[in-house]
Amino acid sequence: MCAVLTTKVNPRAVSAYSQRMAQKINPIRPTDDDAIALARSLIDDAAFGALGVIAPETGAPVVSRIAVATNFDGVPVSLISDLANHSGALKAGPVCSLLLGEPTNRGDPLTHPRISLHCRAEFVTRDDDGYGPLRERYAMLRPKSKLYIGFADFNFVVFRTVRASLNGGFGKAYELTADDLR
Repeated sequence: MCAVLTTKVNPRAVSAYSQRMAQKINPIRPTDDDAIALARSLIDDAAFGALGVIAPETGAPVVSRIAVATNFDGVPVSLISDLANHSGALKAGPVCSLLLGEPTNRGDPLTHPRISLHCRAEFVTRDDDGYGPLRERYAMLRPKSKLYIGFADFNFVVFRTVRASLNGGFGKAYELTADDLR
């Protein structure tokens, strides 16, 4: 025998819920000093990140894991090979994104802070004035890079942030400007 349960729905409760759902709730919090400090720490402490570019041949998004450090101004940089697909993509179109933030082994990875930087990539080659000091700093911060930093096909890429999206953990979303990160 099958029993059917019937529940009476309060029309006022449904109406109130519908009205709340119809209101657009902005999930972005106002940027404050704590958000800026968290964003800076995610950038300064990053050892690697996910670089998003557009493949010039197909127009499709491509994501690569890259090593990351910062220059003397706290701007993210990487040392990449001309042989890498993302190098060609950045030369064809310098607009890119860089996702930083390393979840720990505890809990849900989506509750850990991360920042998505919306950037313009600038290459720094051996012929550029800033190459020597950048090479020294990068080698100091990423000692393993000394194995390949002198290879002819490797150049630095500086990721100039245009804006950023910070997720400080569940329910903690912020939009930051380039000036916020200076």
